[in-house]
Amino acid sequence: MTQDVTQWLDEIKALKQRLAEAQQEREAAYASAINWQRLYETEAQQRRSEARTARQTIAALQQEINQLKGQFPSTSGETVESPAQALVDSLTTEAELRSRLVQALQECDRLTQALQTEQADHAQTRKNLTTALGDAIATLAKDRLPE
Repeated sequence: MTQDVTQWLDEIKALKQRLAEAQQEREAAYASAINWQRLYETEAQQRRSEARTARQTIAALQQEINQLKGQFPSTSGETVESPAQALVDSLTTEAELRSRLVQALQECDRLTQALQTEQADHAQTRKNLTTALGDAIATLAKDRLPE
């Protein structure tokens, strides 16, 4: 009889130990999920800030483009040269004009490449954070299932 009681006590002690370990794993998973959520929110805030800055830059550039297009009518009815037209007119040779065009096209290509790189980086970051968040949720779900 004493052996049966000792066996039951040992089994209870083992179950308590397993329960404590499971609770520690659950707490670690919760902490991990909170950490990933914080990282995701930080990244999202950074991306929102970058997007806001990009929209402002695009608006400023769009305004500059509109100013540089063609000629603008003045209030007296006369036409005024745009800064772009004045620059083109100041170039005296075809070679200068070609050189300026090549510079503008190279800058356009560089900016396009930078935008594509940023978009790819953003997509990769979103994918990594989503995967990590999914893993944390799966871990939490696994810990909640009874054995």
